[in-house]
Amino acid sequence: MQDILAYASSFATWSRGPAYAARMAGALDASLTGLYVSPSPLAMAPTYETPELMTYVLEGIRELVESASAAAPAFVRWAGEHGAKKAAWQVAEGDLPSVLGHIGNWHDLLVLERTPVPEESAAELGRIALSVEIPCLIVPPEGTPSPTPECIAVAWNGSPEAIRAIHAARPLLARAGRVVVLSGTPRKALTEIDWKPQFDLDVYLRRHGVRAEERRLLASDEEAGQALLAAAAEVDAGLLVMGAYGRTRFSEWFFGGATRHVLSHADIPVVMRH
Repeated sequence: MQDILAYASSFATWSRGPAYAARMAGALDASLTGLYVSPSPLAMAPTYETPELMTYVLEGIRELVESASAAAPAFVRWAGEHGAKKAAWQVAEGDLPSVLGHIGNWHDLLVLERTPVPEESAAELGRIALSVEIPCLIVPPEGTPSPTPECIAVAWNGSPEAIRAIHAARPLLARAGRVVVLSGTPRKALTEIDWKPQFDLDVYLRRHGVRAEERRLLASDEEAGQALLAAAAEVDAGLLVMGAYGRTRFSEWFFGGATRHVLSHADIPVVMRH
């Protein structure tokens, strides 16, 4: 995790998400990029706009972008105060998931922040997590979590999403004093004619210097999210690593029950990977 991207919903002040990302960048000696995204003029303009109104909208967005861009020195200074020795500030314009997905192409991790309105925030976070191509770390709305926790819980069901999440979190797992694998019911793969080798999680972790303990997690699909958070709390985990699952490929923001519950209720940071 040498390049961390933090989404900032404001350019005047920076809140929990960017602050956590700055502390993590400092702990990992990584580079931090703060990003503010201005809405697209097409999204701001009324359906039946007049030329005068469109000009007004464009001027307003241009002024917004200029003000946001001018915040670069302040952000770099603020990030340094929070531990990030290498920081940069970028401003973009457009649809948020699309912009995050594009800039994420040259970053290793995207840090997002959950707002105090659970369902609203979870829907937007789920839409982003299922559309960008990089791991997402969701910061809860309360508390001061450690960017390098002593204990990390890993949700494991053998799925490709879970494997990708574990692979992404490997630098954090290697630093943890304790890693607990919460093993649930394996997800059934689609019927395929060809044969693929099985992924051995224990062998993989040991190969990278991570010795994990296992706890069985018996819960239905409907109760999986609640059971994951309860088990993570029992082992005093400071971070949860899990795959993010969409219900269909055609409706990405309708994500699975466990993903939705964790996004809405987790009181610890969560690393997710679709």
